[in-house]
Amino acid sequence: MEYDNEAQLVNFLSGLLLGTVVGAAVALLSAPQSGRRTRRRLRKAAIDIRDSASDRWEELSEDVKRRVDEAIDVARERFPA
Repeated sequence: MEYDNEAQLVNFLSGLLLGTVVGAAVALLSAPQSGRRTRRRLRKAAIDIRDSASDRWEELSEDVKRRVDEAIDVARERFPA
């Protein structure tokens, strides 16, 4: 199955984000600090990731909606009623 460049970019960025999250979690868990401080940092990191994912989801849904609207407009031009 062939992917276009945009799909490859999304896959790459998803992998990069996942690697970053895993790396950050490992770094936080192996850092020499108290459990309370580590949990606080993990909670903050989880909130940041959630917010980032939510923002990305909104961007993606807006992009999909725009592309669907464009496709509908093109179809209407090609096949007038």
